[in-house]
Amino acid sequence: MSSLDLMAGVLVLGGSALALTAAIGVLRFPDTLTRMHAATKPQVLGLLLVLAGATIRLSGNADVGMLILTAMFTLITAPVVAHRVGQLAYREQKVGDELTVDEMRDDTERAKPKP
Repeated sequence: MSSLDLMAGVLVLGGSALALTAAIGVLRFPDTLTRMHAATKPQVLGLLLVLAGATIRLSGNADVGMLILTAMFTLITAPVVAHRVGQLAYREQKVGDELTVDEMRDDTERAKPKP
């Protein structure tokens, strides 16, 4: 077993552990904002670690390009989706007292049509 195989295995196992903790967090956290955090940050990092391990294992293969595209697509879309979920939760008033500063209140007041 080479050192590259060992490194690939460690990356895949570490990424899988992060993805598992993210899934548990989505199930166990009480509100939308904390679930959103668990669904994006550790999940994306876990996927990137798994993809890095697969890239090391498949080095020299034509499938490495697809893995890189998958990683780029994840990095681009995950923050956008989390932002939209947060906005929707705020607009549907599913956000409780956990906000210490409400920066969106002024924006939503300005966006309302004036009678």
